Amino acid sequence: MKPYSILIFDWDGTLMDSEAHITQCMRNAIAIVGTEPRTDAEIRHIIGLGLEEAIQHLYPDKPRSLIRAIADEYRQEFLVRSKGGSELFAGARETLHALNAEGYYLAIATGKSRRGLDKVLDETGLGALFPITRCADETHSKPHPRMLEEILTDYDAAAHDALMVGDSEYDLLMARNIGMDSLAVSYGVHALDRLLQHQPRGHVDDVTHIPDWLTTQKDKK
Repeated sequence: MKPYSILIFDWDGTLMDSEAHITQCMRNAIAIVGTEPRTDAEIRHIIGLGLEEAIQHLYPDKPRSLIRAIADEYRQEFLVRSKGGSELFAGARETLHALNAEGYYLAIATGKSRRGLDKVLDETGLGALFPITRCADETHSKPHPRMLEEILTDYDAAAHDALMVGDSEYDLLMARNIGMDSLAVSYGVHALDRLLQHQPRGHVDDVTHIPDWLTTQKDKK
């Protein structure tokens, strides 16, 4: 018996090592708009939120017009102008295929836009593994639990059937807000001590450790 039937993954910082790329795109967008810069640490802090909500965190006192201008430039940077990119974490592809072969249903709940997620799913060739996905620009942003509610509805499942896997406090808090177990990954954007404050069921230090961790949970559910 598997401990869960559905594994819901965050994307950036959990499956893809995209921190540097996101940070550079945001720095470029801010510079183009011409407002005060933000440090890499400040930008890393908001990775995982929906785009405009993330920028609002960076500039809480700025007008909506400036927030939207930065968001527009970020989209151009990420989707059009940027020639670089990000790679999946080592072993992520193999781990996902192994979990799929074990009979887990897979889903994604991400702060990316629909265009952004579709782009990386196409580039990585992983789209077929994730029949159900939710993005911040088509529902509520994390940590609101609406993404998870919609995924559970699509799978006709309850919160106790699923596990949220993520690298940010927004992922774990979203799971707590719906009463879903979560698994923290310590190699992403937020430090482990910060993640543990949100009471995940456990944590792993490498994406390839997820199958073994799930095996240890079979007798604990």
